[in-house]
Amino acid sequence: MVDVIIHVDILRKKPSKKCILAKELMDIVQGELKQLKKIIPGSKITEFADERLKEHVQNICLSEVESSREKLLDAEASSQDTKPTELSSDQVIFQCHVYDLDTSGPSVGTISTGEGGSNDERPAFNHWILPSADFNSLWDNLIYDCNIKEKLLNYAETTMFFSQHNLDPNIITWNRLVLLHGPPGTGKTSLCKAIANKLSIRLNYKFRHGELIEINSHSLFSKYFSESGQLVMHMFDKIKEHLEDSNALIFVLIDEVESLTMSRQNVCGNEPSDAIRVVNAILTQIDQLKRYPNVLLLTTSNVTGAMDCAFMDRADIKQFIGPPSKYGIYSIYKTCIDELYRTGMILRTDNCKLLPISVIRSHVFNGEGDDSTKRLLEISQESVGLSGRALRKIPFLAYAHYIRSRIIELKDFLDGLEIAVELYRKEESTSLSNPKTSS
Repeated sequence: MVDVIIHVDILRKKPSKKCILAKELMDIVQGELKQLKKIIPGSKITEFADERLKEHVQNICLSEVESSREKLLDAEASSQDTKPTELSSDQVIFQCHVYDLDTSGPSVGTISTGEGGSNDERPAFNHWILPSADFNSLWDNLIYDCNIKEKLLNYAETTMFFSQHNLDPNIITWNRLVLLHGPPGTGKTSLCKAIANKLSIRLNYKFRHGELIEINSHSLFSKYFSESGQLVMHMFDKIKEHLEDSNALIFVLIDEVESLTMSRQNVCGNEPSDAIRVVNAILTQIDQLKRYPNVLLLTTSNVTGAMDCAFMDRADIKQFIGPPSKYGIYSIYKTCIDELYRTGMILRTDNCKLLPISVIRSHVFNGEGDDSTKRLLEISQESVGLSGRALRKIPFLAYAHYIRSRIIELKDFLDGLEIAVELYRKEESTSLSNPKTSS
């Protein structure tokens, strides 16, 4: 097998009295990994033999493999081994990244409204320093049925790679603009934040730190005619101030971007012309951002049919994010159960182990002989169509309404989970059939 690349994300503990250089830490980690007989892509290492790693490292995350990922999964599915994909250390090229988490949380940025001649300031965006502790677990806990995360991450890295090599954009065009679209609750906004956090780790050899600017779209509309376009320009002037720091990698997130980019063909009359100014201002500002090599624009939308075609054309990637399939739902529920195991809320027993999804999707698993896995698959099938947001909520609802003991066995939890799914569907069906019913 050809060599494959595995990114090794090394989370450093809070600085101690004995400092250690990132380069020295990477050399120690590489030496430790090379001594391992087997490398498991996607795994997390929290226990170390080396005393220096014990002192300075909180955990080490090994990424899924890149170019050979599909081949490896195919090989795994055709084997009789039910263990996760394993690689020999001499097949792997390690790319190490040492990082620290920022724990300060978001700050609120303001812009001057200028409405009616005033100089009032209004909250317009949230601002994080990356990598942020707020987003540290997002990447691993976002589960999709195909390699959407890796695809988007590879795109983002490529945009930065092209920008750093000063390619002529009149010959090869890219706008550093991503559009994630799909129904509500599928994790589009969370995926944008996870990509920003992960990329700030991957590219920390080039940039000192990352920053995420999440724009509040509704703050860019004014009750005064013609001033909304001005607010958009004020917002992007603020962004450009951050972009002047060439050592910072800036991510701009516009959630529900359709509110700012409605199709100009669908508006008419005097008042809607202000909306046209907003769209024109957004397109102009996007084009101006192209001259900055340290920015990536991430956008999400619940509806794309009414969006302006000029904006859609500027998006390099238009990725649909839909509800998860039965297998994706199984993986989501399993991560929830693993967390309940970790906290002791579900008792660990030898006869209640859930098989990993890679085994279930292979011919090794025939649906027999493992009652817990089979039961969770059945509940997952009943949950098809629910959003990722709802799926993450259902284990809580199972505890809140249908489980009387706070520490239970897996079988009892699955009983509660099944009831919670059934009743959640009934409530959802009732609310859809009676949309005007007040709560």
